[in-house]
Amino acid sequence: MDTELNTKYDALKQQILQTGGLAVAFSGGVDSTLLAAVTAEVLGERALAVTALSPLYSQHEQKEATELAALVGIKHVTVDSSELDVPGFADNPPNRCYLCKSELFTTVAAIATQHGIHKVADGTNADDQGDYRPGRRAAKELDVLSPLLDAGMTKEDIRALSRQLNLPTAEKPAFACLASRFPYGTTITEETLKSIEALEDALRENGIVQFRVRHHGDIARIEVVAEDLQKLCAEPLRSRLLERAKAVGYLYTALDLQGYRTGSMNETLKAEQKAAALD
Repeated sequence: MDTELNTKYDALKQQILQTGGLAVAFSGGVDSTLLAAVTAEVLGERALAVTALSPLYSQHEQKEATELAALVGIKHVTVDSSELDVPGFADNPPNRCYLCKSELFTTVAAIATQHGIHKVADGTNADDQGDYRPGRRAAKELDVLSPLLDAGMTKEDIRALSRQLNLPTAEKPAFACLASRFPYGTTITEETLKSIEALEDALRENGIVQFRVRHHGDIARIEVVAEDLQKLCAEPLRSRLLERAKAVGYLYTALDLQGYRTGSMNETLKAEQKAAALD
C-alpha cells in the first residue's frame, strides 16, 4: 500500500473509531462495502450495516448486499422501504434524490437507535463533490457522516484499498437506484421499475457488465461501454434483448451511441434547476 493511501486509510479508521458506534447505509456497492468492512474492523460489535429493501433496487443487488455484509463480518439489518409512498417522489422532480435520501437516512437512524448506535454514515467519496447530488443536502440536514469523503478518498483510492483488503467489490461496476433510469418529470411506478430491472437482468445474464436501461415511455434506451456496443447489435444477443424488451412492455429498443455514462438524465437539467434542487 503506498504512503498516501495508507495515510487516508489511517484517517478513515480514526474517524470511525471516534464515533464509538456507527450504522452504515449499506447498498453493497464499492463505496459502502469498503466503509462497512473498515467499520467492522474498527468497531466490531458496535458496527451495523442497514440495507433498504425497495423496488428501487434490483433483487440481484439486494441479494448481493446480504452476501457482502456476511463476507465482511458486519451485523446486517434489512428493512422494507417504500420511497414511492414519499410525497412527491413518484413525480420524479429534480430533487428526487433528496426526498429518497431523507427517507433512507431517517430509517437507518431509527434502526441504529434500536441497536444503541447514534451515528449514521454513507459512502460518499471525494469524487462525488463534482456531480449533481441533491442527496447530499439530506445527509447534511440529518447529520449523516461521510468518512470516505472526510478522509479524502477518491473512487480509485477506494478500489485500490478494496483490492488490498481482498474485497470482491474492488472492480464492481458503478450502479445507482433504478429511479435514476427515468427522465425528470416522468412518473415512477413499481411496474415500470420491474420492466427496467428485467431488461437489465437480461444484459447481465448475457455477459454485459456496465450498463443502464433508460426509460422513455415505450422506448428503452440502453447505455453500455464503447467496447460492448457491437455485441448488442450482433446475434443472438440482439434478438434476445428485443424479445425481453417487448415481453416487459417496450415497443422500441434503442442503443445509445454515446455509450454508458453516469447521470445521463442530469444532462436535461438547466443550471437553475440544479441550483433550485440543491437549495
